[in-house]
Amino acid sequence: MHPSEAGCPHCGAERPPRRVIFGEEKAEFRLTPEEESFELGDPPEATDWNFSHERRLEPNPPVTEIPQTSKKTQWGGFMRRAWAFLIDAVVLILLGTVMGGLSLIGYKVGLTAHGRPVTLQNAMPLMVMLTWGWMGLATVYFVMFHGMEGKTIGKWMLGLRVVGTEDRRVTYKQAFLRWLGMVGFAPIGLGFLWVIWNREKRGWHDFLARTWVIRD
Repeated sequence: MHPSEAGCPHCGAERPPRRVIFGEEKAEFRLTPEEESFELGDPPEATDWNFSHERRLEPNPPVTEIPQTSKKTQWGGFMRRAWAFLIDAVVLILLGTVMGGLSLIGYKVGLTAHGRPVTLQNAMPLMVMLTWGWMGLATVYFVMFHGMEGKTIGKWMLGLRVVGTEDRRVTYKQAFLRWLGMVGFAPIGLGFLWVIWNREKRGWHDFLARTWVIRD
């Protein structure tokens, strides 16, 4: 036996016999996937806390839309519409009075320049001019206010508004047709009284222009 195999050359202790197992390979030291590497100074608890915190996050609950309650339409009744028309008539009378006074002053000045006084005979052209002027003023008044906001001064004071189909704003064409219907059906009178019996409180001029009067 070789002296190096018999014992330690320093202390003389016997060495254990070498065991050789055939067919078995020497295992190498490797990190398993479960053992993650980490750097010095980073506590492992921080990574675990972040992971658990992310898992506790829950998705936001779905936002449900609040159903909108449909507002019931309130139609403008006969008496309320009659009072609104009366207020509009008073406004037109006041405007017509101012227009008539200015026209009379101008007419007198013109006749005086020719040395003629104002009499019943030569006042007829003035009366015709004032009549057509008042009709034109009323036409502009109703068509303009209904086409702009759907309400005249009387309807604004009584809380009424003229609308078209699906509560749309009235066009100037509809406002003009509505005014023609009011003037045309005025001698009959039944066109206004039809508001009393109609379920939607519509007159004949409303059917002609396809309009409705609602409480605003």
